[in-house]
Amino acid sequence: MNKTTMEFVVYMIHACANMWNLSPKQVYQKLQATGCIDEYLVPNYDILHTQGSGYLVDDILIIRC
Repeated sequence: MNKTTMEFVVYMIHACANMWNLSPKQVYQKLQATGCIDEYLVPNYDILHTQGSGYLVDDILIIRC
């Protein structure tokens, strides 16, 4: 994972935490446990970083990351 992708993942963790009223630590643990970071956010960075954060938070919730 390069620096830009890592910054995106951190940004998304905080966006999810804000929308779901959880701490970033809780969100990170949930996303890591479900494989969302390594199997969804990182491999699809090129496409996902062009989307709005609200859309992505909803998308993560829908795919149950």
